[in-house]
Amino acid sequence: MGNPIGDLSWTFYSECEVPSDITETFIDGERAVAAYKTVRDVAVFTNKRLIVRDAQGLTGKKIEVYSLPYDSINMYSTENAGRMFDLNSEVQLFTRSGTIKINLNKKVDVRKFDRLLAEAIL
Repeated sequence: MGNPIGDLSWTFYSECEVPSDITETFIDGERAVAAYKTVRDVAVFTNKRLIVRDAQGLTGKKIEVYSLPYDSINMYSTENAGRMFDLNSEVQLFTRSGTIKINLNKKVDVRKFDRLLAEAIL
């Protein structure tokens, strides 16, 4: 059987502020831990889940929101960027529904990101 969630892949470019429209979706006791700028929007790590807001279409008015509870992540891997030609670090989240790939721009510290995942999942 293939990957039921398709080929989910995002690139995180740099840390950023948490948008207020995302905090409005938090449940009781949920708080933001870190946020990262994506191509057109933002990914927010909370103490309970990963939320990715993905603007779509030419105008960006169509919004898709992904919510990934940490307890659905079975395993993850991180790979730091190499030298000259390998500019991005890579992260893979292996979930019950399939694999999610996250590329980290050189502005994002892969080891800090690794600790963030470990604290959320373990």
